[in-house]
Parts: sequence; structure tokens; C-alpha cells
Amino acid sequence: MMNSNGLRTVFLMTLVAVLVMFVGHLVAGTSGMVIAFVVATAMNFFSYWKSDKMVLKMYNAQPVDRQSHPGLYRMMEELARNADLPMPALYIIPQQQPNAFATGRNPEHSAVAFTRGILETLDEEELRGVAAHELAHIKNRDILTSTVVATVVSALSMLAQFAYFIPMGDRDRGNPLVTLIVLITAPLAAMLLKAAISRTREYEADREGARISGNPQQLASALQRIQKAAKQIPMNVSESAMRSTSHMFPVNPFSGKRLMSLFSTHPDTEDRVERLMEMGRTGTF
Repeated sequence: MMNSNGLRTVFLMTLVAVLVMFVGHLVAGTSGMVIAFVVATAMNFFSYWKSDKMVLKMYNAQPVDRQSHPGLYRMMEELARNADLPMPALYIIPQQQPNAFATGRNPEHSAVAFTRGILETLDEEELRGVAAHELAHIKNRDILTSTVVATVVSALSMLAQFAYFIPMGDRDRGNPLVTLIVLITAPLAAMLLKAAISRTREYEADREGARISGNPQQLASALQRIQKAAKQIPMNVSESAMRSTSHMFPVNPFSGKRLMSLFSTHPDTEDRVERLMEMGRTGTF
């Protein structure tokens, strides 16, 4: 898992650099490509070292410790030992929708963020299932790829928005047709990219999370409750955060949005629940 995810992340960063340079060349020729190369290099550097902080800041996540949340801290310590992982940093997101995500660049520099709503809505067993699922993403080293994707999608969306308005090189503006193509295709490509890397990883995190917690039914019940709540309780964040981070949650927090449902980054919840219940019946993870 470490090697495949590492290669996937390198491929993703390279692909984005090439795409940004290509768009820079289309919009403003050679000078645009040079500027785009500098931007892509800076973006990749930031993605590796700081993207987790950016995602946590998007959601105004606040750090917590053993003193402020002793029960949550003890539960995470136990599950981290089961997973043979270092204890991740813990954060609380001031949102009422029940959900959570993991972020970081490796298990030694990782964090798990829970919304206030998930702590208030799920019972202890269901919360264990979600926590184990997020630790599975850390153990499988999905978190760097997921966090880099969040940064990349934000950057591609901004590139699409500003392509028309930023003059580059010796042109007053980019070719209007080229710019229109960028405006249409960049967000679409970003959404499809997220969907392509997210679906199978959720199945694997469900399986490994069930093994860590020892009870697949915990996560199955939690997924059903989170799915229902996501359609009723909005996640109040910016459009940029919505586009760039939906793939990081165990259940798409924006599933109630019609446009977001067209580009689902998650497998069908009913299918995931059925697989988890089968694990519980057979005892095979």
C-alpha cells in the first residue's frame, strides 16, 4: 500500500505540473509556461508539506487533547494500538453534520478530525467504527494522496476561474476559446480525478477499519446514520472546500447537493453496508 500510494502521489503531482504548464502555454505562450512551471513547483512543494494544515483550516478544525476530550482520546489510543500506529493528532470541526476525515503526509504526521455533530449523534460503538475507518486510511497511507488531491483540486479550480482575467506574457488576454475550454474542463477533470482515486480506497478502508475495531457492524450502522444526516444537515463551508475535500470523508458530506451527486467520490453506501455486514456474519475481513 505504501509503495502504490507513494507512486500514485508522485504521478498526481507530475500530472498536475504538466497540466498547469500546458494551460499556461495555451493562455500565454512560452512566458505563460515558465510562470506556470514556477507555480506548479511551488504548489507541489506546498501540497506535500502543508496541505494537511490547509484542509484543517478550511474547516476551522480546533486541536483537542486528553484533558479536553478524555473519552475520545482514550478510544483513539486504543484503536491506534490495535492498528499498530502512532497516536494521531485530534481535531474537532465546529459543524453539526456528523462526519470525519483523516489527513497528513504519513502515519507519523497524521491527524483525525471529527465534527461536533458526529460526537453528539453517534453512540460510542458507531464512533469507534468511524475512527477505525479513518485510522485505516492512515495505515494504508491514503492520507497523503487524499490531502494532495484536495490542494490540487483547489488549485485547478482557481486556475480555471482566473485563466481569463490574468494577462500573461505579450498578450493582453488569452485566446477566448482556449480560456472557455479551460473554464469548462478544469473543474470537470478535477472532479473525475477525485472519483477515480477514491472509490476503491473506501472499500479497503472499510475492510481494514473493521479489522482494527473488531466489529464491522459498528461502521455499517455509522455509515447509514451519517448518510441520512448528510442529506438533512448542511456542511457550511465554501464552494472551494466543497469541491476539493468531499472525497476525504467516509460519506460525502455534500451528497444533498445535486451537482455534487453527479460526480460521486464514494461507493454506494448500501453496498458498503452490505459488505460490512457480510464480514460480520463470516468473520472474514
